[in-house]
Amino acid sequence: MPLILFNKPFQVMCQFSSHATRETLADYITIPDIYPAGRLDADSEGLLLLTDDGKLQHNISHPTLKQPKTYLAQVDGVPNKAMLMQLRNGLDLGDFTTLPCEVHQVQEPDWLWPRTPPIRERLSQPTSWLAITIIEGKNRQVRRMTAAVGLPTLRLIRISIGKISLATHPLWPGESREIAPSELMNM
Repeated sequence: MPLILFNKPFQVMCQFSSHATRETLADYITIPDIYPAGRLDADSEGLLLLTDDGKLQHNISHPTLKQPKTYLAQVDGVPNKAMLMQLRNGLDLGDFTTLPCEVHQVQEPDWLWPRTPPIRERLSQPTSWLAITIIEGKNRQVRRMTAAVGLPTLRLIRISIGKISLATHPLWPGESREIAPSELMNM
């Protein structure tokens, strides 16, 4: 029963089946019969957990189990207190209202890899980094949240799921490693 940590690169599809124009998980992981426990869209990077154990996959990804997932979001602009409070308290995004979450403005981590291709930079418009921890995971949720408060996301990196973090299990984009499922105790 392998549990694989994978640092999904930008523009890689979160699927094993082939894609007409993009790389997929199959271009990086050759272990048979494993599947991602949750997904990241092609524009997002970072931590993905994969397993062949259906129960473990369910425990990691099912929304009712409310596993915290932390993202680093590089946003266009500088948040003020009101924007951060809106994000923390939950937002009506039209088709659903987000649950309250943790949001902090942070410095860009020194362990963060450069993105290829790099994000666009405008000297007249500063960017900021936010650490956002949510317990749900609707489609493009973090991007929609930051846009709703006037801070469009330029770069989005999932850095942790539950107790597993890229800070404690460093991997470069495209790298993977197997860990013991026991490391996910209390999930």
